[in-house]
Amino acid sequence: MILLDTTPQNHRLTMHTKFFIPVWTAITCLLLLLPVKELQAERLYFDITATDIRKIVLAVPDFTTAPGQQNGAAAASLLAQGFALHSFLDVIDTERYGGRRDASWRMLGVDYVIMGKIEPDPAGVMIEGQILDVATGQMLAGRRYRGTEAQFDDMVLRLCDDLIEDFTGEMGVSRTSIAYVSDGTGHKEVYVADILGRNPRQVTRHRALCVSPRFTPDGRYLAYSTYHRGNQDLYITDLRQSATTTSLSRRPGMNLAPAFMPDGQTMVVTLSQDGNPDLYLLDRQGKILERLTSRSGINVSPSLTSDGRMLAFASDRTRSGRPRVYIMDMQTRQTRLLQNGLVESSEPAWSPQGDEIAFTGLVDGRYHLFISDRNGANVRQVTSGRGDFESPTWSPDGRQLAVTRKIGGRSEICVVGKNGRDIRVLFRVQGNQSYPQWSPRLP
Repeated sequence: MILLDTTPQNHRLTMHTKFFIPVWTAITCLLLLLPVKELQAERLYFDITATDIRKIVLAVPDFTTAPGQQNGAAAASLLAQGFALHSFLDVIDTERYGGRRDASWRMLGVDYVIMGKIEPDPAGVMIEGQILDVATGQMLAGRRYRGTEAQFDDMVLRLCDDLIEDFTGEMGVSRTSIAYVSDGTGHKEVYVADILGRNPRQVTRHRALCVSPRFTPDGRYLAYSTYHRGNQDLYITDLRQSATTTSLSRRPGMNLAPAFMPDGQTMVVTLSQDGNPDLYLLDRQGKILERLTSRSGINVSPSLTSDGRMLAFASDRTRSGRPRVYIMDMQTRQTRLLQNGLVESSEPAWSPQGDEIAFTGLVDGRYHLFISDRNGANVRQVTSGRGDFESPTWSPDGRQLAVTRKIGGRSEICVVGKNGRDIRVLFRVQGNQSYPQWSPRLP
């Protein structure tokens, strides 16, 4: 719940969250110097999906602090890491200017500087950040937060996401998480880490193959499939605890990869209880509500639009026997082939806005990431070069995707802008990583 006191230029929020974040006693957000209309006009300047627009060069010098505080450099470093997640920004290394706030920004080619400040506060600590436009010398926008010392990192990342919104009109993703499968223990288990790769948490301890983690729409629960009982069974776990997991389906054969409806109470799952892998609609107790496909080839990899109206999935029902992407209208149950021009395509993933579909396609013996519009037109290849790219998952802002890249027997999770720029390894941890799933935004 958010209570908003609309005091001029000073919005005080008292926030109670239920997932991973302590209760915030008081968070204050300031929008400084620019009226709303001017900010909206500036946001229109940043067409970050265009391939011919250069990156915005950003600097994050050390935050100013009260006497005796030593966390100004740490706050700046964390904020810079959060900004670096967003592919339209180029955050310059602080070594180029020593973390100083009075550097020659024009000489360094910087467009904007984030001027941060940390002060003691009755709630514990106050963190503030403002955007300096180097070209004009003006302060454009700012945000201010108050909370406890334990909430320090979260406030810094909130600052990052809110300033991203000031740049683009869309909130950032630095406070999201990524679920993935890793064999770092010698077994393929499911993990969750924040999007910076910090504090990885092992979710499963089955000591058996686990695959296809999927968040519920509220991000509180994670479903996955595991072979620890000898069959590919489907489970779900409450991420607010670490003790128990609940069976969703242990029917003979495949029980795989749920796509959750918006309410999180029903899901589309692949089951092969009758011999053929088909799509079924299940409730949260695992009860079958409806069979969606019937013996028309192998039907896997369901993905729903955020409103639950359209379902994409992969099927090899064509004469060629190769998988192709299909679209089902969830109201009429009518199904059509996504005409994307590729002889083989699979693993569809709807964008958060529902206007685009990412999928893997086979090109010259390699699997690469493609994106098309919802009707299959405007197909563009996003990845190229060495390796196979699989299991795409969208960032909540719809600007980037995480994928599994397999090269030379090793697999790692990479992030790429939907315009194909800047393929980079998301984080480096022990073992091989695969099956990424990007979480919704946290409250």
